[in-house]
Amino acid sequence: MGIAQSFKVLSDQQRREVLMLLKNGRMSAGEIAEALKITPAALSYHLKLLKQAELLLEYREKNFIYYELNTSVFDELIIWIQQFGGIDNEK
Repeated sequence: MGIAQSFKVLSDQQRREVLMLLKNGRMSAGEIAEALKITPAALSYHLKLLKQAELLLEYREKNFIYYELNTSVFDELIIWIQQFGGIDNEK
């Protein structure tokens, strides 16, 4: 997916909340749904979009699916944003 798709997915508050939860480490879908107080169906929709934008990684362990941030995509977004100035990492 491209940068435009990433920003489109990030435009939703609920998906940003999912990402904020995952910044502390991987979680199962049930843990995420409980923390956000949303239905599994609603969470499934958000997780699908986040995975399509490659913002999440998915791991299966026995009967559970765990999710964690795909930090390489966030690194790419940061590099893209930095080209507009305001941040000078070379100093």
